[in-house]
Amino acid sequence: MAKIKKKHLLRIGFESNQSCQAAMVAMEHEAYAKRGREAKLQLLQELLQNPEAFYKHEILGATARILKPVEEQETDGPKRPLLREQPLDFEVYGKENIEHGAMHQMFVAAKLPVAKAAALMPDAHQGYGLPIGGVLATEGAVIPYAVGVDIGCRMCLSVFDLKESYLKRNEYQLKQALLENTTFGTGKGPEKPMDHEVLDRREFQELPIVKGLKDKAWRQIGSSGSGNHFVEFGLVRITESDDRWELPPGEYLGILSHSGSRGLGAGIAGHYTKVAQQKTRLPKEARHLAWLDMGSEEGMEYWIAMNLAGDYASACHHHIHERLSKAIGEKPSIMVENHHNFAWQEKLADGTDVIVHRKGATPAGKGVLGIIPGSMTAPGYIVRGRGVQESIQSASHGAGRVMSRSKAKASITGSQMRQQLKEHRVTLIGGSVDESPMAYKDIGAVMASQQDLVDILGTFTPRIVRMAGE
Repeated sequence: MAKIKKKHLLRIGFESNQSCQAAMVAMEHEAYAKRGREAKLQLLQELLQNPEAFYKHEILGATARILKPVEEQETDGPKRPLLREQPLDFEVYGKENIEHGAMHQMFVAAKLPVAKAAALMPDAHQGYGLPIGGVLATEGAVIPYAVGVDIGCRMCLSVFDLKESYLKRNEYQLKQALLENTTFGTGKGPEKPMDHEVLDRREFQELPIVKGLKDKAWRQIGSSGSGNHFVEFGLVRITESDDRWELPPGEYLGILSHSGSRGLGAGIAGHYTKVAQQKTRLPKEARHLAWLDMGSEEGMEYWIAMNLAGDYASACHHHIHERLSKAIGEKPSIMVENHHNFAWQEKLADGTDVIVHRKGATPAGKGVLGIIPGSMTAPGYIVRGRGVQESIQSASHGAGRVMSRSKAKASITGSQMRQQLKEHRVTLIGGSVDESPMAYKDIGAVMASQQDLVDILGTFTPRIVRMAGE
């Protein structure tokens, strides 16, 4: 395969880093990958000479709009903020495994006038607005859809001072514990919800949109959603200890969960996304990135509601882990949790105060602990952040999808998935083929792409997994 490099593009007239990067990604698309270098360069020369002709091109459109941005049309109503002519430069980790659609979405986000810095993680794939795996720092503005619908979606790991032999001896009992103490699915909640102080927060009385969601929040606390949300027992291998841990390096029983703020977060996200789109009318390709000014009433309302949803998501995980700990009659010696689909007030290296949106990205500030899961048949990683500024102190939130859900359902059979799970000695309760391990990227390659961003302290290997059913 004749790859196009930056030097080739500069030779034919490309100038900016972002236009070169976009062109190189486009030429790696399956539609062009097998073409010779000269044929690729000839096509790119045509693009360079007449970008407007390629504006609507499915693959080359992103590059065309970077070369010559589309002129904005005046419309009735609030004036549309103009996007930057050129996107901010940003780091891309694991570029060779990132699809064209995710790259294009990141280019658009990096053209927002409120954007101050951006980065794309190696598990990135296309989403809505900001791609999954996208990190965006903005000044004085928060973007509801750059946080996402499942606000505060997070990972939580409990580690018990029990050896691998406990897993082998008690497989049936652990499976029953998952069946009796976890609840999955859209709109579902535990039969007997547990109380939590987060439900007494004054936000439930003071914010109208949140007040209307309190009953749903109470019904669903301690439950998990559908899709890629899971609760699983597995084997933890600690290879490097941390001063905050009681356990030395070794092998232990672990519980790992992944889910978010359920109907509460979805209701908040839906309401404030509509408000943002009414307040900030952006061009069509950027409309999902509408922002709220942090100095506005709506912006502060969203910020308060978002933080409530994040705390609620944490409470959901704690209830799950508390129920399961009680079921096995043990207390965890270590608990590690981190969330994604959130926004934080942080500072850039130059001291600028910013709002950092991590949509499907893990905080990786210096010394910050986190979990980066693989798939049902691949290990997850317990990590400690290095605080790298180029990644905006972030890392991936998982392996990332290599197939969309619809493509996975069309190309993977149930028997293929079951065979793979059997080979890796994984018991699955629920689940569907769109969450098959084959639908995910190689977590080893993803971790190799971000080895400068985090230190690996250990792994988690799934053994008994529960997810929502079809």
